[in-house]
Amino acid sequence: MAAEGGGKPDAAVVRDALGVGVAVGLSGFAFGVTSAGSGLSLPQTCALSLLVFTGASQFALVGALAAGGNPLTAAAGAFFLGVRNAFYGLRLSQLLALPRAVRPFAAQWVIDETTAVALAQPGRRSARLGFTVTGLTLYVLWNLTTVLGALGAQAIGDTDAWGLDAAGPAVFLALLAPMVKTATERAVAGLAVLLGLGLLPVLPAGVPVLVAALAAPVALWAEGRRGGRAGTVVPDVSDVSDGSDVSDAPGGDR
Repeated sequence: MAAEGGGKPDAAVVRDALGVGVAVGLSGFAFGVTSAGSGLSLPQTCALSLLVFTGASQFALVGALAAGGNPLTAAAGAFFLGVRNAFYGLRLSQLLALPRAVRPFAAQWVIDETTAVALAQPGRRSARLGFTVTGLTLYVLWNLTTVLGALGAQAIGDTDAWGLDAAGPAVFLALLAPMVKTATERAVAGLAVLLGLGLLPVLPAGVPVLVAALAAPVALWAEGRRGGRAGTVVPDVSDVSDGSDVSDAPGGDR
């Protein structure tokens, strides 16, 4: 099909969306293994992928439960990680402008990957196409690989003995690492690691990840302070003769 208004061809949108959907959807296998290894049953594991469908929240929940955390604390950590999807929805509701009858179903697919693909498109039609293809591909593959991962974990028995308990964190580190590019992003990531690991021995399971979220506002505050100081204009008096008013120099009245 032809591109919208001479923009990006539909085939290119579908190709990009499929690439994201397949790459991330296969990570459901790691979640299935991690969830089964933490003691959740196959129906419970599948229900999380079907109903929650936001990878970071799912991993946070089963990770906290596996560490012996309180279910309410584990759920709170998963909830706060999932809150970001509400903000994605505010932006996507304007961009996609879907019919009211479709919005409740589309809301299930409002996650990091579908938002990124939709926002990368030049027009509404291609954004809708990218969102739909990414969401459908990712939802189907994530749930399918969740089942396979859980069944595989049950078949091999003790997942810790095979080192599969680290599969979930390893997948997310691999996905996150290429996105950490700026100095501020590196500062947030580093501070979050320090907070999470440092508080792990002293706080209940599930709580350190909540505290680690404070790394973002702290780093942004520090960045704002530094930017404010850098933006201060200093009068240049090098060309001002002795006894002259500094306010007559360029920038002297700032």
